[in-house]
Amino acid sequence: MDGLVEALMEELNCNVVFTIPLFGGIDVMESVVVTWIIMGILMAASLLLVRGLKVRRIGKKQAALESAVAFIYQFFEDLLGKDGTAYIPYLITVVVYIGVANMIGLLGFKSPTKDLNVTATLAIMSIVLVEAAGIRKKGIKGWLKSFTEPIAIITPINILELVIRPLSLCMRLFGNVLGAIVVMALIKYLVPLVIPLPFSFYFDIFDGVIQAYVFVFLTSLYIKEAIETE
Repeated sequence: MDGLVEALMEELNCNVVFTIPLFGGIDVMESVVVTWIIMGILMAASLLLVRGLKVRRIGKKQAALESAVAFIYQFFEDLLGKDGTAYIPYLITVVVYIGVANMIGLLGFKSPTKDLNVTATLAIMSIVLVEAAGIRKKGIKGWLKSFTEPIAIITPINILELVIRPLSLCMRLFGNVLGAIVVMALIKYLVPLVIPLPFSFYFDIFDGVIQAYVFVFLTSLYIKEAIETE
C-alpha cells in the first residue's frame, strides 16, 4: 500500500524544473516546461501542415486539412451561432491544447492538466472570455442588466455564477484527470505487467479527448448564453 501511495504522490507532484534568477527567484514548474514542449510540437505540426498550400489542384493532405477545419468551424458555429464565430479560434486552440496535454503522457511526459494551477488558469481564461463576449455584445449597461434577469431577486445568484462557472470548469477537468491517475495507479499496483497498457491508451487518448471536448463544449454554451439578446 505504501508503494501505491508513493506512486500516486509522484504522479500528482509538480516539481520545479529550474529557477529564473529574477525578483528573488521565479520557479518554473514541470507543467510549464511540458506546456512549452506542447507549444513547440503544435507550432512544428502547423508549419508542416500548411506548407505548400495551393488555391487550385490541391493535394490530398490539403483537402483533408481543409475538411477537418471546415468541420470544426461548422461544429462550433452550430453551437455559437453567427455572432460567436470570432471566438472559434480560441476554442479550437484550447481543445487542441487540452487534448495533446492529456495524451502527452504516452511520450513519457507528465500531463500539465495534472497540475491544478493549469486547469484553474484555463477555466479563468475561458470565463473572462465569456464575460468579455457579453460586454462586447450588450455593452456595459446591458451586461450589468443581464445579472438581474429574468427577475431582479436572483441577482446574487447570477453574480455567484461568476465564481461557480470557472470553479466548475476547473474541478471537472482536474477531477477527471485525477480519477484516471488513481485508477491507473491501482491497476499498475495490482497487475503491473501487461494489463495496464490498454487502460493507459484509454485514459490518455479516449478519455483525454473527451475531457477536452467537454471543456470547450461548456465554454461554447457559456459564450452563447452571454451573447444572446432578446
